[in-house]
Amino acid sequence: MTQAQLEMLLQRLTERLAAALQAEPIDLRVGHRVGTELVAAHIASPEALGRTVEVVQLRLARDLGLVGEEVEDRLARLLAAVTTGYARALRDRTLDEQESIRRAAMTARADAERALRASEARFRHQATHDPLTGLPNRTLLTERLSAAIESPAGGSARLGVCFLDLDRFKVVNDSHGHQVGDGLLVAVADRLRHVLDGHLVARLGGDEFVVLVEDTTGTDDVVAVAEAALASVREPVLVDGHELGVSASIGIVEREIAGTSPGDLMRAADSTLHWAKAAGGARWAVYDADRDRQDLARYALSAAIPTALERGEFYLDFQPLTSLRDGRVLGMEALVRWRHPELGVLRPDSFIGLAEETGLIVPLGGWVLAEACRQAESWATADGQAPFVSVNLAVRQVRRPGLVQEVRSLLRHTGLSPERLQLEITESTMMSTAEEPVRALRVLADLGVRIAIDDFGTGYCNLAYLRDLPVTELKVAGEFVAGLRAPEARADERILASLVSLAHALDLTVTAEGVETAGQAERLRAIDCDAGQGWHFGRPGSAERVLARLR
Repeated sequence: MTQAQLEMLLQRLTERLAAALQAEPIDLRVGHRVGTELVAAHIASPEALGRTVEVVQLRLARDLGLVGEEVEDRLARLLAAVTTGYARALRDRTLDEQESIRRAAMTARADAERALRASEARFRHQATHDPLTGLPNRTLLTERLSAAIESPAGGSARLGVCFLDLDRFKVVNDSHGHQVGDGLLVAVADRLRHVLDGHLVARLGGDEFVVLVEDTTGTDDVVAVAEAALASVREPVLVDGHELGVSASIGIVEREIAGTSPGDLMRAADSTLHWAKAAGGARWAVYDADRDRQDLARYALSAAIPTALERGEFYLDFQPLTSLRDGRVLGMEALVRWRHPELGVLRPDSFIGLAEETGLIVPLGGWVLAEACRQAESWATADGQAPFVSVNLAVRQVRRPGLVQEVRSLLRHTGLSPERLQLEITESTMMSTAEEPVRALRVLADLGVRIAIDDFGTGYCNLAYLRDLPVTELKVAGEFVAGLRAPEARADERILASLVSLAHALDLTVTAEGVETAGQAERLRAIDCDAGQGWHFGRPGSAERVLARLR
């Protein structure tokens, strides 16, 4: 090249290095490309590389006005990338030259070369097919999806995707071994290939298959394909003498080509497949954009819980548990709230389920327990009888090995007496066969901590079993109490009366949840229910409002 061309090349490479040096974060790929372009321009002598390093190291940062240890570190990393790219390109060029020489010397072996190229070609259409089933693999599926989306038809043209996954395939592998599992996959692949002839059927891996349905006229076209696929899979399969019954779930996405991409289609189909699985499997589900947005919002909300705990966005409200005999406030239930910076105040039903699904209920529940004990210790009343604080424990919390130690530590740290702490447990937790949670609750009960069954009547409702458990109180579900609003409704009243009588026989107190009217309170009082909780006795409020009422 001419001197002017050389200077233009060097100027362009220098500008790219300068931009990379100042970028955040630094992009070391620029250094690799600069080194590669130097070799490509035949600036490939050792002196050229040395001069490049010298100029960049001594002048580039200075001319840009950049100083400091961080700049020196970035500069060193960038130079290392340039050197690496230079060395690799030089090596590749040398290898290319050697290859050219080798081929020139092997002209007499043309037949062997043609055989080698044919072998390489066979190794490549294999790179696009699954070796086990012979179906197209993810690579070929993505190519076909991209080709369909980028086709000249475009515009209003439509296509669909069926994402199929075998139900309980792991059970087959675990029970019969992977050889039988592989045989099942081959059989399923053969059936799908035969039944869905004319459509691309691909295996993504494991027990996941995808069917591409092109030129659709609507969702019904893809649903028909999905139903044919499910029917073909549903027939028993004989593998190595084992008759295997299998079913599948399918997520369906059908839409216009315009504005979509292979990644969007596959993500939507994957989400929809999970909906079909969650509904019990052996069925198909169709993509719903609104539901997908809600799922993404739920995921974002659950992902924000740890940060919200660190930022102090959670706080507690308290609702009184009131004696039906004399109206005295016996206790206060702690109810967690989330002061979300974008969504405002969120109630527990917006995030507790997410926290339980993800396991974040353990740190969140631990914070609620600690904060409730801390605030309750400062409560006082005119008669000196401060109410207890009642805290809900999730299943994961109850089953944690360190529960007893955690509660002991909190009581010691806050100074709250054990008798002023009530832990609310669900029926399903108490009725489980696991011994360790019950043993832990017995230890806490022996310390003086109150143990209550929350929402009693919605689960096992086995009063006889409670006789051997460390329970002091039943909190009757609001569904039963709601029936007391109608004067003529006697069935719920009779059920509640029997429940209260049996509970008292077991030396348990009974609190009715969801009491909203004076009439409900009076009817509960008449059947000798001990306490009530609900809007009739007070809505949830801050600790300050609780203290004001108690005093």
